[in-house]
Amino acid sequence: MPSNEPAMDETLTSAYSVPSARKKSRRLRVGQDWRLYALLAVPMLYFLVFKYIPMYGVTIAFKDFNMFQGIWNSPWVGLDAFREIFLMKDFYKVLRNTMLLNLLDLVVSFPAPIILALLLNEIRIKWFKKGAQTILYLPHFISWVIIGGMVYQLLSTNTGLVNILLKSAGMKAVPFLTEPYYWVVTYVGTGVWQNAGWGTIIYLAALTGINKELYEAAEVDGAGRLRKIWNITLPGIKPTIIILLIINIGHMASIGFERPFVLSNPLVTDVSDVISTFVYKVGIQSARFTIATAIGLFQAVVGLIFLLSSNYISKKLTDQGIW
Repeated sequence: MPSNEPAMDETLTSAYSVPSARKKSRRLRVGQDWRLYALLAVPMLYFLVFKYIPMYGVTIAFKDFNMFQGIWNSPWVGLDAFREIFLMKDFYKVLRNTMLLNLLDLVVSFPAPIILALLLNEIRIKWFKKGAQTILYLPHFISWVIIGGMVYQLLSTNTGLVNILLKSAGMKAVPFLTEPYYWVVTYVGTGVWQNAGWGTIIYLAALTGINKELYEAAEVDGAGRLRKIWNITLPGIKPTIIILLIINIGHMASIGFERPFVLSNPLVTDVSDVISTFVYKVGIQSARFTIATAIGLFQAVVGLIFLLSSNYISKKLTDQGIW
């Protein structure tokens, strides 16, 4: 009978040669693109140093933290901080306010950059388009401290320019900053004014990727501007809209500190106190770092749940998501 040993040797040789060939190809790719890997190492190092390593500080939420003893030597208290938080009546108020303000921002502020991008995309006069973009982008670079001063100068009940003009026209002054309903409207409106222009950058970039031949074919078929926007432009930027919507939903439990802190006043604390200001007052000012960390961890977990849920629903309904 003929021997099968040579065939077996060839099989073993080829089996060992495949991984070695793959390693060589990987080394070759890394050697050719080492500059790209070097550039990638910079942001990876940033996230490692400033995002992942500081996660060790999350353990403060489970310890009776003492700054003189440090994180490692502070005694463990388990879930006591979370129990204390959930027994606070003010915590549920600030949680409600955070969710409500973020929901209003999502409903009002999220569509604003899309509408602006569609309008700018329809402008054919180049100098006017560039000027409009510059004017719309500028508010993003203004500090909320400055914006707060502008809001008080314009909307104060007695001394604000808007109310002075209303009174001179024989109308009543509007309490923009002293009544909860009007304060919420002012809060959302200033947010749209500051961020809408900057948000158009992403959508304008997405619009440049739409095939121009689709518009030409639509013109041949007699489609107007609105029909082209509805059937070509919006479907073309749909993936970008979905991704940004999912990210915004993931931030529902978190809120910035500057905007509510600057615009707030004692008359509207029932609607202006949010988690970030609550952490500042209860956690930072009172040096209760365990409580502050526990609230931050709670925000992160809730935000992660919102993010995963919205991505799952989007994948089921539209077959598109972040991953």
